[in-house]
Amino acid sequence: MSNLSKKRYTITSALPYANGPLHIGHLAGAYIPGDIFARFLRLNNKDVVYVCGSDEHGAAITIRAKKEGITPREIIDKYNKQIKESFEEFGVSFDIYHRTSEPIHHELSQEFFLNLNEKGEFVEKFSEQYYDEDFNQFLADRYITGTCPHCSSEGAYGDQCEKCGTSLSPTDLINPKSTLSGKTPILKETKHWYLPLDKYQPWLEKWLIEGKKDVLKSNVFGQCSSWLKSGLQPRSMTRDLDWGVDVPLKEAEGKKLYVWLDAPIGYISATKQWAIDNNKNWEDYWKQQANPADNSTLIHFIGKDNIVFHCITFPAILHAHGEYILPENIPANEFLNLEGDKLSTSRNHAVWLHEYLEEFPGKQDELRYVLTSILPETSDSEFTWKDFQARVNNELVAILGNFVNRVMVLSHKYFDGKVLMGTDHNATDLAALGELAKFPEQITQSIGNYRFREAMSQFINAARLGNKYLAEEEPWKVIKEDPERVKTVLNVAAEIVANLAILSQPFLPKTAMKLFEMLNLAPQAWQNAGRSDLLSEGHQLGAVQLLFDKITDEQVEAQLSKLAEAKANNAKVITPAAPAKANITFDDFVKLDIRVGTILEAEKVAKTKKLLKLKIDTGIDQRIVVSGIAEFFKPEDIVGKQVSILVNLEPREIKGIQSQGMILMAEDNDGRLDFVSPHTSIVSGSTVR
Repeated sequence: MSNLSKKRYTITSALPYANGPLHIGHLAGAYIPGDIFARFLRLNNKDVVYVCGSDEHGAAITIRAKKEGITPREIIDKYNKQIKESFEEFGVSFDIYHRTSEPIHHELSQEFFLNLNEKGEFVEKFSEQYYDEDFNQFLADRYITGTCPHCSSEGAYGDQCEKCGTSLSPTDLINPKSTLSGKTPILKETKHWYLPLDKYQPWLEKWLIEGKKDVLKSNVFGQCSSWLKSGLQPRSMTRDLDWGVDVPLKEAEGKKLYVWLDAPIGYISATKQWAIDNNKNWEDYWKQQANPADNSTLIHFIGKDNIVFHCITFPAILHAHGEYILPENIPANEFLNLEGDKLSTSRNHAVWLHEYLEEFPGKQDELRYVLTSILPETSDSEFTWKDFQARVNNELVAILGNFVNRVMVLSHKYFDGKVLMGTDHNATDLAALGELAKFPEQITQSIGNYRFREAMSQFINAARLGNKYLAEEEPWKVIKEDPERVKTVLNVAAEIVANLAILSQPFLPKTAMKLFEMLNLAPQAWQNAGRSDLLSEGHQLGAVQLLFDKITDEQVEAQLSKLAEAKANNAKVITPAAPAKANITFDDFVKLDIRVGTILEAEKVAKTKKLLKLKIDTGIDQRIVVSGIAEFFKPEDIVGKQVSILVNLEPREIKGIQSQGMILMAEDNDGRLDFVSPHTSIVSGSTVR
């Protein structure tokens, strides 16, 4: 659980690449959780800085620029503006949304590099790195794709496989190819500065494994443990690129800082700029203080694809520098899927935030509510438009909106909008107010444990309490016989609405403001939640407003049609086949021993989502092969299936299992796999020529 007793907090959300718009997967991963947490801390009178900004360096930017035929500067200016405006309209309460292209960031990143270099923390070495001869340039990690050596999936990048999440180096890839020319790159010698992560492994094990075991979420701790168990390797902190932060050394002319050195420093440079703008001392939020109790509490909100950089690489950099605080927690979320499929930028299978804001004007909180209710906190979750409609209509409209509307309308109808007290509280009133008083602490505990789904569920339960109370007391019936009792009932109900206004502030900020306006009440701090004296005798309520309206079938169908159209358009696009690889000799080919094998047994590999452990009869022997096909095939469906298997591939250990070979798969444009198999049954061990 987060230590909510600290006085100062530094909250970050992952810097989005300024090479495309935001979609709901981004929101569910890093921004909604971070915003809820920051808003909650402010309501508790904590000293908070919540920072983010555009990540404007790295290969992703230059790749997009090359595709669009414009400069990297034009790309980052275009998408920084769009992303920043989307965040603002959606209500994400950053104290600053900065840019890593700003001079203050370049200067701070270079200072970090020089600090580590002067301390001798870097290892300078020449190494062979991939080089595209057609484009006459070295290839950064994201300019190289190939087969992941761990899960065998195609399209892994030179720094990470996005399917299994494994951190990679470009030379780890099987069958690498350049994303520029599509050809197999050559290896060419170049000099770089490496951060010796292996040197920091003992410290990281103590800090992470011993110190964070009971702090980190299970999915985060599991990834960290796996990386450390595999053994850390030095990682280059410089790149041969023409876009990014210059390496501040004469002998490194033309080289840039690795984006995962400069990007997280963007949190610090953003804080520094915010402090300048607001007459603050930025070091209070990032530097170690003379009294450790005065250190700010650093929390990183990220998606699971950034865990290694925030849990291992960046902490190692901060530790090596020596002056900075380390994160207390990194509550990373898993991935959000959409309508039964992965979110995909390339296939336009996404709900884009800027489009949602245009097509559902004024409905920011509806999306915040639904996404918070399904956050992929420890495992992947799914957004569907039908579920979105059901949650908005059946929960926001029918529970929260209905309760508030009835209280406001009846109060105006019976007592001219005044909050009055009639008879003394009876047992039912006291029971309702007693239950109401429990919600603030329950929500506090959930938010402190980064269980935002649970916190949102408790909030809507508070609205359910109000509906239940009104349904039982039926003031619309009692008014004829006992108007004094109705005064009390509506007084209690109005106090519940006032509490809902306070409790909604971290989750539904626009709704909270509407509630306070209707109540004619100033926004309240969290410490006032649970009280039943927020509205004084005779308090005049404001005008009734409609909190929410229903999502129609037509709106849902329009969104589903848009996704279907994107899918159809993708199907029409004939993607050119990848260019042929470099020629090989016949002697090279005959070295490959490909046989027909029969799958005898199949089972999922524990603690993975992509891998199957297969026992295959090769005709030569029976052997184990680990294959990354679990997304597409159930174990029970492929037993007895005949496959093509490369039997003389060097064995490799994958997730602790010795894999002896590789089965051949065909991959379509959507990344789906299918077996390369004989059409008719054939004897196991038959040679594929």
